Amino acid sequence: MTLGGLFSERGVTGITFGQSVALVLPLGVVALETPGSVAVHFVSSLLAAIVWEAIFAVIRKHSFSFHGVTTALIFTIAIPADVQIWQVVLAVSLGAILGELVFGGRGFGFLQPATVALSLLLISFPEIQLRQPSQMLALATLPGAMMLLVLGFVSWRVLFAASVTVAVFFVGAEGGHEAMAVATAMAFGLVFVIGDPVSAASTNPGRWVFGGLAGGVVVVFSAGEVPTMDAIVLAGLIASVFAPLIDHLVTVIHARRRARRHA
Repeated sequence: MTLGGLFSERGVTGITFGQSVALVLPLGVVALETPGSVAVHFVSSLLAAIVWEAIFAVIRKHSFSFHGVTTALIFTIAIPADVQIWQVVLAVSLGAILGELVFGGRGFGFLQPATVALSLLLISFPEIQLRQPSQMLALATLPGAMMLLVLGFVSWRVLFAASVTVAVFFVGAEGGHEAMAVATAMAFGLVFVIGDPVSAASTNPGRWVFGGLAGGVVVVFSAGEVPTMDAIVLAGLIASVFAPLIDHLVTVIHARRRARRHA
């Protein structure tokens, strides 16, 4: 799929549907691991995201979309069981507004609303630590990740660059951690936070740089320990802020090379 098709209205809707399907199994695993809280968190976050999408659709006279479904799914899977409902509603509301709706909707901005919501939750409530993924959650991520790769809804360059960067520092270094522990910690956030196609770089060279940058920030925020979901989310947010600049620099370099060849 071309970049124009990927970020067209139909393309973004396809990404939302594909990600939603891919997130069903991870949500089921989390529901089994922490029964009781997941349903409440999901309904609360979904209502918050959908209500704000409806409000902005009315104000701007746009068609209503269901992109808030993926925001609610990712947010619910990442948060711990003891987060209060008002904190969920506040974080998701701000994430949807600041990460998506102020730019005109999904596909027009450079931030993922779920990543923004989770980052705001961490910044606003320092006592909250996001869920540390289990092996079951990591395994549940794999089928959806394969589907998204086949559909072209996630870039293997981003995933590979981030994985190699993290592996070099956490597994390959002297006194490093076990590869399985690092892979378990990284799997979900790598695919659905760092690998999100809307917030990642959109040029192929830029995707390598973006993935390496995100992996490097994970290393810095983890401070030598096994990567946490907190570190992955903040790394995804910081890397996405630089994604437009990375793509711009790639485009400038490519244009200068073409001009030099034809001079």
